[in-house]
Amino acid sequence: MSAGEATGGPQAPGGTPGGTPGGNPAGTPAGGIRVRVLGADDRPAQARLYDRCFAKSDGARVVPWRYDANPHGAAVTLGAQTPEGELVAGYACSPRVVLHHGRELLEPGGEADGPRVGQRVGQTGDVMTDPDLRRTGIFSRLDREAMARTAELGWPVVFGLPNQASAHIFVDQLGWRSVGHIRPWTFVLHADAASRAERLRAGRLAAAAVPWAYLSGARRRGKLRERAFDAVSVVPLPRFDSEVDALARSVAEAWPWMVRRDAAYLNWRFVDAPSGRFVAQGAYEAGGELVGYCVVQLPAAGESVGHVVDVLGADEVAQAGALEAALGHLHKAGASLARAHAIAGSAWERTLRAAGFRPPKRRDQKPVIAHLNHPDHPLARAALAPERWFFTDGDRDDELIR
Repeated sequence: MSAGEATGGPQAPGGTPGGTPGGNPAGTPAGGIRVRVLGADDRPAQARLYDRCFAKSDGARVVPWRYDANPHGAAVTLGAQTPEGELVAGYACSPRVVLHHGRELLEPGGEADGPRVGQRVGQTGDVMTDPDLRRTGIFSRLDREAMARTAELGWPVVFGLPNQASAHIFVDQLGWRSVGHIRPWTFVLHADAASRAERLRAGRLAAAAVPWAYLSGARRRGKLRERAFDAVSVVPLPRFDSEVDALARSVAEAWPWMVRRDAAYLNWRFVDAPSGRFVAQGAYEAGGELVGYCVVQLPAAGESVGHVVDVLGADEVAQAGALEAALGHLHKAGASLARAHAIAGSAWERTLRAAGFRPPKRRDQKPVIAHLNHPDHPLARAALAPERWFFTDGDRDDELIR
């Protein structure tokens, strides 16, 4: 869940956080509520808070998966407790190993600190506050302590995708920078009532244009098929294996920012995700070499929208084959619409537009924000231009894309 969404609406910091940004993340704000770093033993309490704040019942599965199973490392999680020990607020920041033009930069460290690992950045995730304690300053305290913790760990930058209502709090009051926007793009797979109802959210003209959008999209899909015809074949991928490692690293050479997509990470992020709603397919050349893949999120029962979550190709032909396979799978699965989010101005946005995806309303977007712990680091500088990132829905903190 993106930062700021878990609170169910705007959360003004209010009050004066205790302690100092660079201090040990523990203390006692006003009202006797204590902030401390949380660990694996706290996951049951965090899961209960997760379910309470999101009106869900799957926290016991999602929280340990999200915070502890990530092969890029455990999340930084902090919580606020009452004097009686009840967890009433939580803040999570998950690590992502990011490649810089295909190079895996190494975090500072040496033999005394253990083996050096790939440079991680942070991504803000669940920001959860009990409804009765919002606007009391807890959120500000948690954010400041979390950023201090990530700086101590050597993460040069943290990024997030807050909702519009809470973004100004991060930027105006907590030292974050607004660096871009992310927007949803939509592909009409079926010209049916469900498509018209969903597109009505983008306006009456968008709903009325569904038949035209369907025909236009069908033509664009035909061009994707023509481009990849006889060049690649696409088959299901029950799990990713090591052949994806070299492919992803070669693609990363073109980008100043790309999350390391090795088999361990992709299997954690998609194949082993608690929802079980992700499907992966691999694109292979005639000689049997993996040249691309796609991942889709199937619509839940009663839903009409599926998602193109991740697409990677060694070249434009492989990418075309993988994207067409993603749309084809969602079409066969009964989705009326396919959706994918892209950072405004990015190459992925241009790819979606060329493939026949329809744009959202101008105001239908979320900010991309960054907190620079070490501004001179190459990844901190790259964070200031997210339109140059390799970034798909698979790079978001959310397990399920909505």
